[in-house]
Amino acid sequence: MPSPVDRLSLPDASRSRRAEAFFIWNRRLHYYLGLYLLLACWLFALTGILLNHPKWEFAQFWPSRVQTRSERAFTAPEGVTDLERAQHLMQQFGLVGEVQWPTTRPAGEALAFQVIRPGRAIEVKADLAARRATVQQHAYNVWGLVHTLHTFGGVRANDRVNVRDWPLTTVWVLSMDALAVGLLLMVCSSYIMWYRLKSKRRGGVVALGLGVGSCGSFVVGVRWLT
Repeated sequence: MPSPVDRLSLPDASRSRRAEAFFIWNRRLHYYLGLYLLLACWLFALTGILLNHPKWEFAQFWPSRVQTRSERAFTAPEGVTDLERAQHLMQQFGLVGEVQWPTTRPAGEALAFQVIRPGRAIEVKADLAARRATVQQHAYNVWGLVHTLHTFGGVRANDRVNVRDWPLTTVWVLSMDALAVGLLLMVCSSYIMWYRLKSKRRGGVVALGLGVGSCGSFVVGVRWLT
């Protein structure tokens, strides 16, 4: 039987075990998430650099794109809305991707839209009366592919015309949301591990302060300039 003193220490021992288990799982979460998200982080770091330096010759994918143009006959597209008609035409032409509508729609018996997917953009101009369509494809190299992946979301800010209509676009967007959440968890877990190292707290405070100061100066500075 535990002594009265031991009984008093049991709650403290239980809390200590729970705390230690938390720190162990925090450490595991940190390095397993880091390994899982490694390639995705590299991908976005690389494409971010390319977006910041579009004039680098090796990364200029647009001049080296491969273009093909063809005339296609089609049966009358089924559907009530333009999106349904466009998707029916895509099935006839064997096209897959996200439907993007132009800013201005053609008048009369015409249907014009783009089919976008990473590494490829396809322009479709269909004459519904004549049942003939022009299909022009732009195929990009690997730099164009990774460039598109960085910005690919199916819709743009303040875009009231386009909606996500390709399931893989939604999967990609949700994956990027998961990546963002994973990075936030990694950052939080790193703070916990750092705080437990008493000998490293002073250097950590300096690094944390410098990071907050540099980021905050950009946020406040840009807000002040605007």
